[in-house]
Amino acid sequence: MATPELIPGSVSSESAPIVVVAPNYTRPLTIVTTLFFMWGFLTSLNDILIPHLKSIFDLNYAQAMLVQLAFFSAYFFFSVPWAKFVNSVGYQSTMVIGLLTMAVGAFLFLPAASTASYALFLTALLILAGGITGLQVAANPYVGLLGKPETASSRLDLTQAFNSLGTTIGPKIGGLLILSAAPLAVEQLTQLAPQALNAYRVQQADTVRLPYAVIGVVLVLLAVLIGTSKLPEIHTARSRPGEKLKDSIWQHPNLLFGAIGIFAYVGAEVSIGSFLVNYFGLPQIASLSAKTAAGYVSFYWGGAMIGRFLGAPLLQRFRPGHLLALCSIVAGALITASMLLGGHTAMSAILFIGLFNSIMFPTIFTLGVAELGPLTGNGSGLLNMAIVGGAILPVLQGAIADRIGLQHAFFIPLICYLYILFYALSGSRPNSERFAHI
Repeated sequence: MATPELIPGSVSSESAPIVVVAPNYTRPLTIVTTLFFMWGFLTSLNDILIPHLKSIFDLNYAQAMLVQLAFFSAYFFFSVPWAKFVNSVGYQSTMVIGLLTMAVGAFLFLPAASTASYALFLTALLILAGGITGLQVAANPYVGLLGKPETASSRLDLTQAFNSLGTTIGPKIGGLLILSAAPLAVEQLTQLAPQALNAYRVQQADTVRLPYAVIGVVLVLLAVLIGTSKLPEIHTARSRPGEKLKDSIWQHPNLLFGAIGIFAYVGAEVSIGSFLVNYFGLPQIASLSAKTAAGYVSFYWGGAMIGRFLGAPLLQRFRPGHLLALCSIVAGALITASMLLGGHTAMSAILFIGLFNSIMFPTIFTLGVAELGPLTGNGSGLLNMAIVGGAILPVLQGAIADRIGLQHAFFIPLICYLYILFYALSGSRPNSERFAHI
């Protein structure tokens, strides 16, 4: 239960001071923040899995991006069921079930590695992401509701900073453990006999067994921690069973435009991160090996972490929409520079995008669920469905990269940042502002 603190109030007719009990949400926020770290860590490991599986199974860019398609499509398929689950059993129980689902997906990496089956790897990623979807549907609005509405963007930005801490550490650890052995060149793979080729794939895939086995155990322990913790129950944001609401999520343009904004943001962020290892390996950029390039991916996600820690106080001082507009403009300029330039200048430009990606998700999310009240759970489900952008846009960019080259295929994220600019300046206004002068 949240620890109360006393705030001086008015004085009664008997001159006895009246106090108002205000909940202190520090402890529950700290506990829930561990979930943000964990799903950030797991999501960024995909950036290491992609080049690893690409080399093992001799995939082109579009085929390698099936990793992100399997992972992020879970948000589309499972967000609405998880939202209904939240409305039925509450936020805390949803978090526990989500963690256990993630553990099942992590443990599936073991047989996938043993059989060197790309299809089984994709299945494991789908189940793992299905559990993460449950966490996001529950945890994002839960953090926004644990405090004053006007500081929701700042609060969610701060917890998302620890999500970025996970995405920063993930590529570094993944690079050391998963990309430990140099893969054979395509020419060497084609010369192997079928039996030798399968043995090679099993040997290379074996590097994922230990990391994901440990991850599975940690997820089970986290489920126990969340399940046994006394987290405050939020009633105001849930509709009661059988209750008929006069309102509808389809009557809130800020939510609908926000869903497209989440689609664009996640698609851009994931597309960039997914291709960084291969991008840094291009002769016109840096000609880095996969293992060396993996270390630089951490700078991209680390920039998002730093930006979120800096953004938390800024979002309390400035209007979230204005900061979102500024970040989208700078991110668009940087992605343009990375397409037009080469060498370390292009490399630095694309890495700095992480810094300006930082506040985008929490800001779009909180602007999207503003003024939803009892529809917050359903609105969260819709916004989390839109994370499917991370499944679709990387595959689209991969298909384009196979035709025009990887460097110039980054115009896809550029289009996304232009839409986010529109949302920041116009699409994010809630109904109370749209109809204020009518």
